[in-house]
Amino acid sequence: MTLPLRGVYAVTPTRRRRFLWAAWWTAEPAREPFRPPDASQGGARTVEEARAQAERAAGRPLVEIEPAWATAWTRILRGEPPWPKPRGRREAPPPPAAEPSGRAPSRPASARGVSPFAVLGLPEAAGAAEVRRAFRRLALVTHPDRGGDAGEFMRVKWAHDEAMSRLTRPKRRA
Repeated sequence: MTLPLRGVYAVTPTRRRRFLWAAWWTAEPAREPFRPPDASQGGARTVEEARAQAERAAGRPLVEIEPAWATAWTRILRGEPPWPKPRGRREAPPPPAAEPSGRAPSRPASARGVSPFAVLGLPEAAGAAEVRRAFRRLALVTHPDRGGDAGEFMRVKWAHDEAMSRLTRPKRRA
């Protein structure tokens, strides 16, 4: 003997602060493969209004189930899979390549052993205003949004930051 099928409905809020309902009364909802609802509609102003609309569509009383089922149906309507993929742990990025001394590099490999003032095309005695002007000039040429090379722009940015920190760092007394 089979048990009579109970009708079910699920309600979820929408982005526009209304409620979407989805109802199943010919068969229970299934996760894999996802079974679409027999009827659904959005725009209800309250959860009670959504329940009344669902029962009117089914023609009988329905039992409420988890809102995840209505949310899954909205994801399908948006063209997404019904159930989001479980978030696993992200893999940690690989550690930076070690220098011959065994320490991690403290600055980009392209800038190792090069003076930041040399990268900017300035003498070592240049001031903060000159560093800013040189950086702006080179940024217009090397920035990726202006057709430049991203690696070269990163090198110029490093040189600017390093030169400015050297200029603003307090001098040590001997």
